[in-house]
Formats: sequence, structure tokens, C-alpha cells
Amino acid sequence: MIALLQRVSKADVVVEGEQIGVIGAGLMVLVCAERGDTEKEADLLLGKLLGYRVFADDAGKMNRSVTDVQGGLLLVPQFTLAADTRSGTRPSFTPAAAPEDGRRLFDHFVTQAKARHGMVQTGRFGADMQVSLTNNGPVTFWLQVKPASAA
Repeated sequence: MIALLQRVSKADVVVEGEQIGVIGAGLMVLVCAERGDTEKEADLLLGKLLGYRVFADDAGKMNRSVTDVQGGLLLVPQFTLAADTRSGTRPSFTPAAAPEDGRRLFDHFVTQAKARHGMVQTGRFGADMQVSLTNNGPVTFWLQVKPASAA
């Protein structure tokens, strides 16, 4: 599983002209399932994401997590994060999970996030989404959890 997280002042997702997800300060997270991922990897990635310290403490150091600051969490499915770009000029999406697995794992990730964190909004799996954000910093991190068999 992959998460590309960006610390934001605000972020939103629009589908067919309708705003379906919006947060203030927090994390906008692009989420991708790869082939071989299971709910185990999704849970490990969520735990890492919720505890990842990217917000400033009183001394200005990145020592607080989205949970610590009670920030918003905007989860957006994006299978293109799994693209293989090593050769040619067109990405291969072979490393991405099959659509039905990707949807199942994204839905699981969202359900678990809502159970563990107060403010969770989402994009829509399979939709053509317009994502807007104000990256605060900028601060962007790539988190990845590989299946035990691929480690």
C-alpha cells in the first residue's frame, strides 16, 4: 500500500461539479493499493499515517501527528501511484491492484480511518476527481508498506 501525504491548510475533492470532500488544516492523502496487498498492509499503513509526525510542536519541530493536532484527513484513491515508470515514456500500471481489490482495500482503509480519527473525508473510487489543495510548507511524504512476501 502506498500513501502520498501532503500537509495542507485546506483541501477538497470535486466530482461532476459537486464538492464531495473538504478539510481545513490536516493531511490530504493519495492512497493506492498494489498487487498482493491485503487488509493487513492497509492497517499497517493507516497506523503509520495517523502517527506520522509532520506538524510543528511549540518549538517549531515536526513532532506532532494529524491525530495529535486533531487535523482533517482527506483520503483520495489514486492507483497511478503504483505506476512503473522505469522504461519508456508511458507508465505501466501492472504493479497496481486490480480494480476490485483496490476498491475493497480503499473502502477498508476509509472505514478504519473513520473508526480511529474524528475528521475523515474522501474522494470517490473510480471517479474523475478534481483535487485542490494548499500544501502547507510545502510538506510531502511518501509512505509505503509492502506485503511480507515482497519485503
